[in-house]
Parts: sequence; C-alpha cells; structure tokens
Amino acid sequence: MTRPLWRGPAPLLLASTSPTRRALLESAGLAVEARAPEVDERAVEAASGGLPPARLAQVLAEAKTAAVAEAAPDRVVVGADQVLDLDGAVLHKPGGRAAAHAHLARLQGRTHGLHAAVALALGGVVVDRFVATARLTLRPLDGAAIDAYLDAAGPAVTGSVGAYQIEGVGIHLFDAVEGDHSTILGLPLLPLLARLRGRGLLAF
Repeated sequence: MTRPLWRGPAPLLLASTSPTRRALLESAGLAVEARAPEVDERAVEAASGGLPPARLAQVLAEAKTAAVAEAAPDRVVVGADQVLDLDGAVLHKPGGRAAAHAHLARLQGRTHGLHAAVALALGGVVVDRFVATARLTLRPLDGAAIDAYLDAAGPAVTGSVGAYQIEGVGIHLFDAVEGDHSTILGLPLLPLLARLRGRGLLAF
C-alpha cells in the first residue's frame, strides 16, 4: 500500500479555481481541494498605487490566500497569481479576440516576464510568500500569423494572460523560453514544495 505524500490533516486548500494549478499540485501527488477567493483583482490593483509588476503579483496572491484562509483557519491554504510584465507595463487577460490580437501584436518580437507569486497560510494567517519569474520571447509575427494562431488556439486563450497557453498550440509563438515550466503555468512547484516540506507537510 502506498503512503500519501501529503501529510496535512486535511487536503491542501487551493485559493484558486484554475484547473491548471490544481492539476500541477495533483500531479505532484498532493491531496487538493479548491475554493474560489472572493477578491476583486482590479480593485486590489487600483488600490496598490502602481506597484511594480512582480510586487503586484505578490499582493494579489496574498489577497487571494488571505480571503480563503480567513474563512478556513484550520486549513493549509495556498494562493497564487500571475502578472505579465512587458517592460514594466502589466497586460491582463484580453477577454476577447480583438484584445488578444492587440496583445500579441505588442508582444511579438519582444521578451516579456511572467511573475508567478505564491502565498501560504496557516492558522488563517499568511506565513510565507515568494515570487518566481520566467522570461519568454515571442518570435516576430505579422497580423496574418497572429490570426492563424488565434484560429488554431480557439477562444480559450482569450482568458489567459498574453493570449497564449504555452502547453498547447501557443508553443508555436516562441523563439525562447527561460524559466521553470510550472512558473510559466502560474504555480512555481519547486519552491512551493520546498516550503511545504520544510513545515513537515510532505512525506519526503
């Protein structure tokens, strides 16, 4: 009989409804439950007073984690957020095809950063946080190439920062990728697992 890797008294509570983040944790053998944080991200951003993108990602991750942890103080809670940084400008999820096309037109031929922030809460309080960054370079793309990509990718990518999902046909957009794959997907696993391990929450 195999022993579970997760040693918490209840499944890890993920302050996110992202299926990608949940799948990353479950693929690492963790018992996971997900709960949507009731956080207005744009309101948090507006109140932050123009923070640098990496710091903004951290503030958003902490807000999401705290919102769920406050209602579940007996659980181990992990929350995350990801911010796309194009030379200091933040690009949000485009929300529609025209905006997705415009985002890709800005990103093509350039390098941008993806800041993936994570916060960990115990006893209803955020006790740890960190940010990991990946850098991605899109190859030069004209309008026709962007349209061809959007046709192939489908409407789902309009709900992703940068209008791409690198784990799918979005990989065709890139010349170079620097950074851990889980960071690009929005939940840096290696530093998170190290922190959980350090608190005795993993079997090894």
